[in-house]
Amino acid sequence: MNKIIDYPLVFLSLVFCFLSVQSQPKYKYDLIIKNGTVIDSKNEIYAFLDLAIRDQKIVAVEKNISATAAPKFIDAKGMYVCPGLIDIHSHNFHGTEADQYLSNSFTALPPDGFTFRNGITTIVDVGGAGWRNFKTFKTQTIDRSKTRVLSFLNIVGNGMRGGVYEQDLSDMNPKLTALLAKQYPGVIVGFKLAHYSGFDWTPTDRVIEAGNTANLPVMIDFGGSQPELSLEKLLLEKLRPGDIFTHTYAHVNGRIPIVDKNGKLGAFVLKAQQKGIIIDVGHGGGSFDFEQAVPALAQGLKPNTISTDLHTGSMNGGMKNILNVMSKFLNLGLSLEEVVRANTWSAAQAIRQYHLGSLSPGNEADICILNLRNGNFGFVDTKGLKMSGTQKLECELTLRSGKVVFDLNGLASESWKK
Repeated sequence: MNKIIDYPLVFLSLVFCFLSVQSQPKYKYDLIIKNGTVIDSKNEIYAFLDLAIRDQKIVAVEKNISATAAPKFIDAKGMYVCPGLIDIHSHNFHGTEADQYLSNSFTALPPDGFTFRNGITTIVDVGGAGWRNFKTFKTQTIDRSKTRVLSFLNIVGNGMRGGVYEQDLSDMNPKLTALLAKQYPGVIVGFKLAHYSGFDWTPTDRVIEAGNTANLPVMIDFGGSQPELSLEKLLLEKLRPGDIFTHTYAHVNGRIPIVDKNGKLGAFVLKAQQKGIIIDVGHGGGSFDFEQAVPALAQGLKPNTISTDLHTGSMNGGMKNILNVMSKFLNLGLSLEEVVRANTWSAAQAIRQYHLGSLSPGNEADICILNLRNGNFGFVDTKGLKMSGTQKLECELTLRSGKVVFDLNGLASESWKK
């Protein structure tokens, strides 16, 4: 008896098998980084490990991940694989309004032109926008940038427009400032006070009130008062644990320096750091002096976070970029792990964004690969004075959400000869 073959059923079975095979992923990962030294302060990793990425996430950090498990791998031999750097003090409300300093004006910088080439994947604009113009900043910069852009909202409603605008107590509204921050959680990550020149604690009290209302940290750019307000009172009585004191190693008019004329670090500064005040560099165009930094470091005051205070003036002066500032501290005695921590996990903690600043599996794949060069280098402070050094950090490659966004020497590229 002849066997009857159900051809439609056979055809459907074949199609099902074909689709099942096609649906199975060819590779386990999308990208692998091999042979580098991984530095991840949150997870206490400083070791030769490989790293795997899938669907824009970090999925594995371990030894000997097969290079064939992904369609592409990056050889990081002799280099350091770190979380994407975080700069917690920058100015990015770039615009075309004249005479508005760092608020929708020419002195601020568009993020993507200055972040990825330096290993930065997250940047925080501090004070460029206030509650009156934050939505313009969000539409114009935050929403249009590949870099993750966050904001410390200025206590001044008009933002950092400079001059008389930043002296207007009537425009320092803690209620409206905190209310707006609550509308943008995870984007507005704190509040900023800067450039007030009166002998008056009112602006400080108002920015802290906003911080208390919204349960967010504040960053203080202190100075400009004649006579000088007490720095000790600011650090030990006014600021709360988790608040940020920026421009720490500066010597500017209107502010008591942390190191006196005899080279002695004020004991209250160390007490403030022990209390939980975050000591931030905030290098800028006028806020980092070797005559302050060298004795302060020698007496135990290491920065919690290293930031640039990036704008057109600082980038063309002694500051240059985040890696130059980190390199200064390397040559001043901090370890590589310490300077990387200051711009990754410590920075993430300072802005309370705990999903950033580490290479934990499940995190978004924001990664930088750094090269530590040895040689003879010069570093300049904001007084134009030079320090010689033998180490300098350089960014080789940056990944943002698992995609290569900067590649100095073509680590992720195929040879044109192929």
